[in-house]
Amino acid sequence: MLAENARRVLAVEIDSALIPILGQTLDGYDNIEILNQDILKTNLDTLIREKNDGRPIKVVANLPYYITTPILMELLEKHYPVTSLTVMVQKEVAGRMQAIPGTKDYGALSVAVQYYCDAEIAMVVPPSCFMPRPKVASAVIMLRVLPERRVKTQNEDLFFHIVKCAFGQRRKTLLNSLSNQGNLGLSKEELTELLRGLGWDERIRGETLGLPEFARLTDAIIHAGGAKPSEPDTAVFR
Repeated sequence: MLAENARRVLAVEIDSALIPILGQTLDGYDNIEILNQDILKTNLDTLIREKNDGRPIKVVANLPYYITTPILMELLEKHYPVTSLTVMVQKEVAGRMQAIPGTKDYGALSVAVQYYCDAEIAMVVPPSCFMPRPKVASAVIMLRVLPERRVKTQNEDLFFHIVKCAFGQRRKTLLNSLSNQGNLGLSKEELTELLRGLGWDERIRGETLGLPEFARLTDAIIHAGGAKPSEPDTAVFR
C-alpha cells in the first residue's frame, strides 16, 4: 500500500530471511527499494540526502519495541527533514507519548515527543492480531512534526537535561531532583529561591510541569548563572 501511494519507498529491514519474501511480495513495483541493514547502524542523514535529494520524508514503521525510543529520538533530535512518523509501538508507550502533566503516564518521553510533535493515537491493535500472540497490546500513533518547537528556550540541551532530572526520581520533589542530579552549579538554597521567584511552591514535583513551565525553569536557571554537564542521553526518555 505504501508503494501504491508514495512516489518512492525506502524500506530498512534487518532480518535477512525476510528479504526474499519481500522481493516476491513487492514484485512489480519499481518505486520501492529494500535495504537489509540495522536501522540503528544506518546513516540516516546520508540515506535521505542520497536517496531523496534531502527532500522531506514521512516515516512509517512497525518498530521493534525494545528500540522504539532510540529510533524516535534519533529521528527527532537530529533535525532530519521528517514531516510525520506513523509507527506501531507498545500501547503503553503510545500512551506516554501523548500523556498530559499530572497523569501517571506523563514523563520525560511525553515532554520529548510533544516538544517536537503533535501526537495522536490512530488505533489500538490487540494481541489477537499477531501470531505468535504477544502479551501486550499495541497501538499505531501518528506524530506530526511541528514546523517550530512547541516552546522556545535559550538552551535546548539544558531544557532536556532538566526534564530528565525532573523525572529521574519521580517520588522526589523537583527541588531535590535538581539538587541531587542536576549538577547545575547552583546550591539548594539558590534553587529554592529560584523556584519561589517563579511563583512555585518548593515542594512542586516535575510531573506537574508542562512544556512552558520547563522552558521558564530553563531560562531562569540560565539567568541565575546555572549550567549543564554535557552528556547527551536519550535512555532516560521512557
